[in-house]
Amino acid sequence: MLTQRFAQGLELSVRAHDGQVRKGTRIPYVAHPMAFAAIALEYGADEDQAIAALLHDAVEDGGADYEQEIRERFGARVADLVMGCTDGVPDATGKKPPWKQRCCR
Repeated sequence: MLTQRFAQGLELSVRAHDGQVRKGTRIPYVAHPMAFAAIALEYGADEDQAIAALLHDAVEDGGADYEQEIRERFGARVADLVMGCTDGVPDATGKKPPWKQRCCR
């Protein structure tokens, strides 16, 4: 059963991806984490896992401050899952190292 925590995770995902769109489209980016959470739930994810799915790109696309907020609001398990999915954190200018450097260390 999903609780208000899931709704709070969705709200945070919407905020983290505000103004972002899917590459080459006009589709709001938040559609991706929403779809990811739906698939996770269909395959038996618990609420923490579904919240992590909603937030899996929040730090990567929204900035490093989101890690602490996720940890405080949703706990270490959700935050650790999110950080396990994070392949890079933008610097102060909003830039991340090139993809190949982030994924192929």
